[in-house]
Amino acid sequence: MSVELFAGVLVNDYEAALGWYERLFGSPPTFIPNDTEAVWELAEHRYMYIEHRPGRGGHALHTVFVDDLDARVEGITDRGLKPANRETYANGVRKITYHDPDGNEIGFGGAPAQL
Repeated sequence: MSVELFAGVLVNDYEAALGWYERLFGSPPTFIPNDTEAVWELAEHRYMYIEHRPGRGGHALHTVFVDDLDARVEGITDRGLKPANRETYANGVRKITYHDPDGNEIGFGGAPAQL
């Protein structure tokens, strides 16, 4: 069975969100299907998209688990975004959370840090 994931994030201000997500993901969108949506391919068949829906932004909650958490966070920081929160769970798994201009929460999780 093939699975494709499209995780949506509703935003109030499309232009502000577009710039913010370009800094978060480190690239322009993979494709723009119309004038209210922009889509990034995070991995094969796994996409995150923003959609302009005034008055509806700010309620998304997504976590992307990556194998290069430290390098990814460093790159995001270099592009001018700062994490809103850093957590380490009892099992050592780490989560770094960012909030877009609307308050949507986008987290990156990673395996325990190597000592």
